[in-house]
Amino acid sequence: MNTTSNSPESLENNAAAAERLARAIKVAAGEFSLILVCCDSISKRQQILKFLKELSSVAIQELILSPTDETLYTTITNNIGLSHPQALIVHGLESVVAIPQLLISTNLMRDEFRKNLHFPVVLWVNDEVLSQLVWLAPDLKNWAATTIRFDVNNPESVENQVLRA
Repeated sequence: MNTTSNSPESLENNAAAAERLARAIKVAAGEFSLILVCCDSISKRQQILKFLKELSSVAIQELILSPTDETLYTTITNNIGLSHPQALIVHGLESVVAIPQLLISTNLMRDEFRKNLHFPVVLWVNDEVLSQLVWLAPDLKNWAATTIRFDVNNPESVENQVLRA
């Protein structure tokens, strides 16, 4: 059965995904957890992030990768410094020029994440980056639970979707 992005099923799916993401961040507070979120729309991502920050009792820090970043672990540690956020959301992976190298190095450095990052890390990816992650960093991908997906074609706000569900 094909559902359109404006269908009740789609609205419920987005609301459920937003709630799962908020819950996953809250439950993982204080320990490393990898959470993958797939959404191809940058505007939808921004909308979801805004809603999460309003909804969540967890302080969420954001990190936007630059196209020239080559390693995820080093970029994260350099940006957070000595502070340890309650949760970190990383986006911009789709803009990284050397994404294959970044994913491969992240897979090789994955144990450092668990040793040194004591907070959940949410990686916002699009379908293309997710497929590269599966192939180039399978061990890292296995650390994440099921990928949380958002319907990108739905113009209704995430907040309204959650209120309707």
